[in-house]
Amino acid sequence: MNKSMIVGAVLGAVAVTAGGAVATYSLVGGPEYAEVLAVKPVNETIKTPREVCQDVTVTRQRPVKDQHQIAGTAIGAVVGGLLGNQVGGGNGKKLATVAGAVGGGYAGNKVQENMQSRDTYTTTETRCNTVTDTSEKLVGYDVKYELDGKVGQVRMESDPGSQIPVKDGKLVLAKSAD
Repeated sequence: MNKSMIVGAVLGAVAVTAGGAVATYSLVGGPEYAEVLAVKPVNETIKTPREVCQDVTVTRQRPVKDQHQIAGTAIGAVVGGLLGNQVGGGNGKKLATVAGAVGGGYAGNKVQENMQSRDTYTTTETRCNTVTDTSEKLVGYDVKYELDGKVGQVRMESDPGSQIPVKDGKLVLAKSAD
C-alpha cells in the first residue's frame, strides 16, 4: 500500500471516530434546549391600607343651661306686665297688665330660645379615615415553550430568554448553585 493512502485511511478513521464521539456527546450529555414561544409577566395587585387624618373646623351649639327658657319668660312677663299696666284704667288696667304679662312672657320665651340657638362655638377636631393604596408586584413569568414537537407552559421566576435548558428530557427551571 501506498504511504499516502495509509495516512488518508488513518486520518479518515480518526475523523469518523471524532465525529461519532461528538454526535454521541450531543445526544447523551450535551446541552439540549426547549424553544420559548411566548413569555408573559405575571403581576399581583397588592392592597395596602393606611390612615389619613386631617384637622377640621367644627361649629357646635353651646349646651343650654335653661332648656325651658324660664328666665326669658319671667323677664318678658315682668316687662310686659309693666307696659300693660301703663295702659287703660280700672278693670281695663288690670286686664291690660295681665295681657301684657302673658304676651311679654311668650315673647321673652321666644327671644331666649332664639338667642340660645345662635349661641355657638368653633373648635378644631382631627378626623381620620382609611384609604387603600394599590401597587403591582411581579411574581413570575408564564412561559409557553415547545419541546420535542409538543407545546407546554410553565411559570418561571425569571424571563428565560429564547431557550430553556433541558436535561434528561425535562426542563431545567432552577439555576444550579455552583
